[in-house]
Amino acid sequence: MKTINKSNIEIKSFGIINALGSNQRQVLESLEEGRSVGMKPFNTSILDKQYHCGVVEAELPEIPEKFSQFNCRNNQLVAAALQQIDEDIHTAKQQFGKSRVGVVMGTSTSGIKEAEVALKEKSQSGELPSEFSYKMQEIGALAEFVSGWLDVTGPSYAISTACSSSGKVFSAAARLLDSNICDAVVVGGADSLCDLTLGGFDSLEAISEQPTNPFSVNRSGINIGEAAAVFLLTKKRVGESSEESIDNQPSIQLLGVGESSDAHHMSAPEPNGEGAMACMQAAMDDAGLLPTQIDYLNLHGTGTKLNDSMEAKAVHSIFGEQLKCSSTKPMTGHTLGAAGATEVALCCLILKHASNKIAPIHLFDGKLDPELSKIDLISNIYFERPITTAMSNSFAFGGNNVSVIVGIR
Repeated sequence: MKTINKSNIEIKSFGIINALGSNQRQVLESLEEGRSVGMKPFNTSILDKQYHCGVVEAELPEIPEKFSQFNCRNNQLVAAALQQIDEDIHTAKQQFGKSRVGVVMGTSTSGIKEAEVALKEKSQSGELPSEFSYKMQEIGALAEFVSGWLDVTGPSYAISTACSSSGKVFSAAARLLDSNICDAVVVGGADSLCDLTLGGFDSLEAISEQPTNPFSVNRSGINIGEAAAVFLLTKKRVGESSEESIDNQPSIQLLGVGESSDAHHMSAPEPNGEGAMACMQAAMDDAGLLPTQIDYLNLHGTGTKLNDSMEAKAVHSIFGEQLKCSSTKPMTGHTLGAAGATEVALCCLILKHASNKIAPIHLFDGKLDPELSKIDLISNIYFERPITTAMSNSFAFGGNNVSVIVGIR
């Protein structure tokens, strides 16, 4: 096995908010109980149509007046996640300096929701609302807002590659740390519900009117969700122990990231899973791990016919039937640009708190499609042995793929 730099990158802390809950404790409890109060009917304001979505019900932070041009729900979601790790970020700023803390964020919607509302008002009154700023809908606005909110001045940028956006932030952060451009990087992603996204996926006939059923013979499409997840990544210094974090929880490290771009089709995945296999293998090569050393795989698992067929083929080709895996999207909805970070955070929760206790729900009906390649799907059962290494897959439009491996070391 090769020696890699990523084995020295620690996830100091992370914050999470989605349909499962508004912090780590709530999300973990919802996973353990197999419930998600935020998965429910959602009425659009412009399309005048109802969808089954993953909705964040918690009260979100107010955006201060000095950030008025960034005042959108997407930034409120990320602010709620950032508040959960505020103390650790403050410590990093004191230790390294503001200019040594970078920001890399993933999103696909940014503030489009507010733009929809503004354009609807303009169509009725002839004027845009006075509080609306085009700035809030820019893709890069999420990273710019996070840097301003945290008062850090290191490199700051956004990645927008559809549903792999906030998975790819981990490789970007690793490069900043490995090249000594930064000593700490805040990474993550956020996406909020909006009519444009829902209408777009509906036009592709990819939306399910019922709760999504990944890998089920009855699967009929995805549920869209909103979410944010953020992480503080730092490089472990020579002689520094990473056995435990300051709260006596196991230390989680970023072990490897694999990326691929098969460019098979604008929206459909490469049917044989070649791009998916390439990024999973690249992540394991990056981590210096064999397939038998991965304990759990969080599948992309959208519940669409093509994605689940492709992903089952890819996972079976590399892991056979020995790797326990599940899709958590029935519990959160498909959170688009936030999906990668959200599902890495769920993997981190399993590593921290549930070594042999919890397995996230992957199906609601449990009726596996017999035409799919065989994989070891788990649903609300106990793991038979401690979980120390987890992989998360995110596959996006255009064949833009990423796999992230995290583990306790």
